[in-house]
Amino acid sequence: MEQTALFNLDAFEIQKYQQNRYPLLFIDYVEEVIPGKSARGYKNFTYNEWFFPAHFEDEPNVPGFIQVEALTQMFLMTFLTIPSNKGKKTSFVSIENAKFKRKIIPGDRLDISSELKFFRRGLAKGISTGHVKGELACSIDLVITIPDILNEFKPKIND
Repeated sequence: MEQTALFNLDAFEIQKYQQNRYPLLFIDYVEEVIPGKSARGYKNFTYNEWFFPAHFEDEPNVPGFIQVEALTQMFLMTFLTIPSNKGKKTSFVSIENAKFKRKIIPGDRLDISSELKFFRRGLAKGISTGHVKGELACSIDLVITIPDILNEFKPKIND
């Protein structure tokens, strides 16, 4: 069943689909989502971000864990935009092949593309990549679960 594409989701709209909130919401805008398939959007990094003064004062750059979280949050949009999944909590299962190819500094816009390769029984697998000015900055393979759905398929233990 093909889902209708969604376009131009700002931070307020994004929060209707996923539970990340300030100061841990790391995507600013979703340009296009094809639910159950892909998502594309971006995060603008300004010097006003809370982590830049500590990472690092003399050479500010985006920490790896924030890059991972930004890539993950765009990936979440690939399956949380399926109407029955809207707003559900998610959990990491695995993070693999995380690669950091380029430093991301204040003023950079991280363009993120995510692709859902597999979604069944609350388990989502896919990839996210981030580019700055057309240059690959970071990428990751993800496995994420929606615990409420996954728990429906776990074997029941009889008392």
